[in-house]
Order: sequence, then structure tokens, then C-alpha cells
Amino acid sequence: MDADCFYVSAERVRYEHFQGLPLAVIGNQGACVIAKSYEMKAAGVKTGEPIWDAVKKCPDGAYVKRDFRWYEVLSRLMLDVVKEYSPRVEYYSIDEFFFEPHPAKGQDEQAFAEMIRDRIFERVRVPATVGIGRTKTLAKLISDTAKPFGARAVLGREAEEALLAATPVTEVSGIAGRRAARLSPWGVSTCLDFARMDRRIARQLLTASGEALWWELNGDPVLPIHPQRIPHKALSRGGSFGEATDDPGTLWAWLVRNLERLIEELNFHGVTTGRVVVWVGYKDGRAGEGRASLPEPADQFDILLEALRPCLRQAYIPGAAAGRMHLFAVGLRPKGERQLTLFEGASERVKIVSALKKAVNEKHGRFAMRSGATLPLAGMYADGAHGYDICDVRGKSCF
Repeated sequence: MDADCFYVSAERVRYEHFQGLPLAVIGNQGACVIAKSYEMKAAGVKTGEPIWDAVKKCPDGAYVKRDFRWYEVLSRLMLDVVKEYSPRVEYYSIDEFFFEPHPAKGQDEQAFAEMIRDRIFERVRVPATVGIGRTKTLAKLISDTAKPFGARAVLGREAEEALLAATPVTEVSGIAGRRAARLSPWGVSTCLDFARMDRRIARQLLTASGEALWWELNGDPVLPIHPQRIPHKALSRGGSFGEATDDPGTLWAWLVRNLERLIEELNFHGVTTGRVVVWVGYKDGRAGEGRASLPEPADQFDILLEALRPCLRQAYIPGAAAGRMHLFAVGLRPKGERQLTLFEGASERVKIVSALKKAVNEKHGRFAMRSGATLPLAGMYADGAHGYDICDVRGKSCF
């Protein structure tokens, strides 16, 4: 199940006068289109486009800042509907679920797909498309080709091959430009071409993940439905600054902000990190990166901040305006697997302060208490939209 233009549809649920109007949802900084209606798309507006360019293409459109709190409310309601009719549901993303279909007696899969779609619209008022196939990869392709507000079940091999022959291989989730370029010399342009190529060549060109897609397109389910989130191999927090900066103090403030968000995730998942990475993207196309390993896996603000300080120096390009930053925590371990150090008691005061900070923020607001190093970003914290992000939607499998 995949919601149609979900962010736009969610705004139309809340504000009915947006129905039929060209509508775009913009990101935190108000500078970039992150979702668009079909009417906006027809005007030539693209996802990721700066708002000033979008307004030129569609001056009569409406532009609203995103509200992920509201989107999660509707997402959970859709999830509840699907769970009523299926015992196994994977909450893959905020607007996309995989589920195991269980038609009622006398009901075929096509009628079941239509029922799920209609129930979601009746209960939540969000248009969605449902596709049913023999594998997750096929189901997603079927759903994509049935949009918008479609419902389609394709289960026979003859019907599958007709679908695959009419679908470019780049429509398969996991095969984008570079992978498609590797397949092109082998005469692969459609999904059917890929399904009919030698499996060993598919693995050689696209590794084991590409081989899994080959099996899936041939109707053999090798990608299971995950009703529970699978353990993370890495966690990341970051994003666009909105306004580019070459000021080292502001860059440091962004690093501290992203670290506080990253520690939230480490605590939520009950893990520590043994390695950290800072990545900074610059407006001129360049990028900088710094890496560090910790003596012992940690989740404490002071320890991770000291580890990240030299990483930022490595990633910093003097005089260049930075527009994005991402922090990565890798080498994750459950907290119980950490060996105590000789000087473990020395950080007791830091632990008490961290616990107090967490308690205050849980009661008064996510960033009510934060590091003073973030003061250069005071204007951003005053904008309530920054208190919540799509990454904060818990329980999804793909984030």
C-alpha cells in the first residue's frame, strides 16, 4: 500500500479548500519543495526544486510548510486499517506498507486490494494505491503502475511478464542510474529483460542485493515482510542548513544540534557507537568528511562531542559556504555489551546532567534545554517545525 502524494493529501485532509489546487509542501527552511500535487507537477515543478523557481513556474499554487506530526497521525491511522485485514504488516515508511493479503472466503485478491484502498479512504480520507503480487518487489511495481488511487492484483505469470515488459528496469526500487548503466551493455532495459538474464550475471553486476531483486521479479519471494523493525547497522542525523554558511561557529552549532538529535536515537534504540563520521556538503559541489573511532563504544554527549571535534576540522573547507551536514554513528552495539572502564565513575556527573536534560525536554519540549553551542541557531529553534522530523516517526523499517 502506497499513499498517493501523501504530504499533499494530508494537507488536503486538514484544509479542504486545497482540493484541486496546485499544492506544494516545502521543507523546514521554507526553501525547497519536498512534495507536490499532480497539478503542481503538471506545471513543471520538481521535487527538490527551490521555492523561488517553483513559484515562477506555478505562481497560482499554494505552498505550505511540512508538518510531520500531522503526517504521522494519518500514517498510523492507515496502518491501523491495514492491520485489521492482515496479520503481518511491515511499516516500511510513513506512507508505504507491505502486508500479507488474506481475502475473505469467496473474495479474490483483486477485490481485496480494492477493499483496502476504499477502507483507507473512507476512514482517513487519504487516497492510496494497493498492489498485490507474489513478492514484495512485484507488489511495489504493481502499485506504482496502478497510481493514482488504484488497486491491482497481478498473480499469473503471463500477466506478470506483460507488466515487466512494459516497465523500465529503473522503476525497480534498488536499480537506479548507475546500476541500470551496468545492465545496459547486456541488453537490459525493461524489468522483463532483467528477469530473463542469467542470474549469475545479475549477481556479478549488482551483488547479492541485485540477485535478490532477480529472484523477486521471477516470483520467488526472498525479501521477507518485517512486522518488527530489524536492528540498525548505523544511525544518522543531519540535513540542509537552508541558508549556506562559511562561519566556523555556525558550523559548530549545527554539529552540536545534529549530535543532540543523534544521541536521542542512540538512547531510543538502546545502542552505543564505536565510530563516528561527519560529512559536510558545500554549495560549490565539494564535500568534506572526517572520521573517528572511540576507545570504547559510547552514547554520552561529552565523549561523542570530543570525538567529533577533529572530524569537523577534517571536513571543514575554509572560505567555502556549507549547505548540508550529516553525522553518522556506526559500529553500533547494545548498551549491555559495553565493558566498563577503569575510570567509569568519573563521568557520573555527566550522566546525571544528561538524565536531567532528558527529563526536562520530555516534559517541556524536545529542545527546551540544549547545549549553549547552538545559540547561533536560536532563530531556527524558534520555528516549531524544527521540533519534529520524518526521522522521528518510530517503528518504520527503512529508517
